[in-house]
Amino acid sequence: RESSPSLVTSLALPNSLPSQRRMAPMQSAMFAAVFGALTTSGVAVHVADTALRGHAASRSFVQAMSFKQVLRICNAYPFTSALDVYLSDSDEKLNQEPLQYPSCMDFTPKMHPGDRIDFKVADTNAGTFTISSLPAGDAVLMLVIYRHDTVTTAVAFESHVFSSAKAPQLAVLDVYRGPAKSELRIQDQASEDKAAANATIPRSELLRYNSVLAVEPGAYDVIANGPAGNVVLKKPLVALPGEAYVLIRCGVAADEGPQYAENVIVYPQSSKSELGAATRARAPGAIAALAAAFAAVAAMRG
Repeated sequence: RESSPSLVTSLALPNSLPSQRRMAPMQSAMFAAVFGALTTSGVAVHVADTALRGHAASRSFVQAMSFKQVLRICNAYPFTSALDVYLSDSDEKLNQEPLQYPSCMDFTPKMHPGDRIDFKVADTNAGTFTISSLPAGDAVLMLVIYRHDTVTTAVAFESHVFSSAKAPQLAVLDVYRGPAKSELRIQDQASEDKAAANATIPRSELLRYNSVLAVEPGAYDVIANGPAGNVVLKKPLVALPGEAYVLIRCGVAADEGPQYAENVIVYPQSSKSELGAATRARAPGAIAALAAAFAAVAAMRG
């Protein structure tokens, strides 16, 4: 059987920055307020109206640019009650449906530097994340709320800004709190064609936590393996071109209170029917070409 090329390509994106976190005392025996800042290498664009002089009916030739920016919020905080999300002290919730654990939702609000994203359980404040700046371009802004430790019920945040890219991107996070150890791996889903499955060795590679990776479009399995190599969890992943995905190991072995076993969030859940031509046979040099392309982009940005 043929050997397979590497499955993932690590990305060193300049706008991949850790969130800033501060812990606060516990509130209402539920959560603690945590303040974070979403920082990117982007600079906000300020456009001033400019009128052409010398004509009676002059019009500005400068127009404000419009970007598509998606706010992707993931609830990786193990708790029985769902979260509600508000933007900048607004009375209107961003989420129409409860944001249960463990799940994610996408929103497209008008955001500005200095806006606050407030998380609440009923009328109780769970935490606040402050946006310090926004990228000047299309992007997916990922924000993950999770449990800070096993002793208190304090929350913490992680964030990442996905820039536009043709290849599927994966942000891999580990926010599980407890003694259990496991690693995440990604591997090709078994082909339904037995002849094809026997002709090629399925690729399987380790996904390093707290990293951003690029993969080829295709259908995969995300597998959590225990220390003995046993399969703890397996989740499907359909990677579409240009899409940004989050893979989050979560759960808590709390010193007191309910226990939440290891879990893995894979979001969004794309459909295989959307893959189309992207599912065609992979050429041996495809991954190398992908790596070269991202290296070229990194060099240009540098």
